[in-house]
Amino acid sequence: MDIAITGSSGLIGSALRRRLAAAGHRVLSVVRPSTTDTTGDTVTWDPAAGRIDAAALEGVDAVVNLAGEGIGERRWSTEQKQRIRDSRVRGTTLLAETLAALDRPPSVFLSGSAIGYYGDTGDEVVDESRPPGTDFLAQVCVDWEAATGAASDAGIRTALLRTGIVLDADGGALGKQLTFFKLGLGGRSGSGRQFWSWITLADQVAAIEFLLTAEVAGPVNLTAPNPATNAEFARTLGRVLGRPTTVIPMIGPRLLLGRELADSLLLTSQRVVPRVLESAGFGFSDPELEPALRGVLGR
Repeated sequence: MDIAITGSSGLIGSALRRRLAAAGHRVLSVVRPSTTDTTGDTVTWDPAAGRIDAAALEGVDAVVNLAGEGIGERRWSTEQKQRIRDSRVRGTTLLAETLAALDRPPSVFLSGSAIGYYGDTGDEVVDESRPPGTDFLAQVCVDWEAATGAASDAGIRTALLRTGIVLDADGGALGKQLTFFKLGLGGRSGSGRQFWSWITLADQVAAIEFLLTAEVAGPVNLTAPNPATNAEFARTLGRVLGRPTTVIPMIGPRLLLGRELADSLLLTSQRVVPRVLESAGFGFSDPELEPALRGVLGR
């Protein structure tokens, strides 16, 4: 298959690019004109300016859209919140409308989203049928998913990748916590009763590859089938690393990140299950937290 990927230099995108290339697919990275990493075939775009090389997308078999400003890269000012939203909605709208207008459009469009769509759901078990939440991240996800409308209206099979916490030793949420846990300074946040829905990077990219050919459309939760509470996650990570764990006072993260961002990242509870993926026949390599962490960390 010829597969175009936006966000191909990010944590998920770079791993997906390697996996698909190793499987024999031709991968085209959709990049800004100023990008210096142009390994392999590229398609240029500038979402902010509404420009994309549509001709280069003619005849591709699939498009995977993973582009977007990092949620936790910096404190949430009004301007930063707008960047987070615009980087997702503008790029996705441009891509969907471009694909819909092609003479030879792709048969499938896999577009990024997140379990932030659901908002804080406490200990309720949540699948893809649950309506959206009302907080900032939920509304970003609602708008992000709606931006794919032109592609689905044009008959392109469109799946929405509602991704959870992606576990990898070199990046993402786990990568940022590792140093503290290795020093014995990691632990649960708040009560620890909030659920964290996670997935290993290996299962994340395997699920995306699976969805390229599975006849699945609409929202798909990309999370492992066994979410853990924050306290369980902290205890398990400490056990895997052979280090003690503690309680993290929220005053530190709130001072560093701001209250809204810190609470969204650490205290929001989402007990999400991958109902659609499992019903479609996807098999997880890492369904349980402790073996998953041992595999990710080489322990």
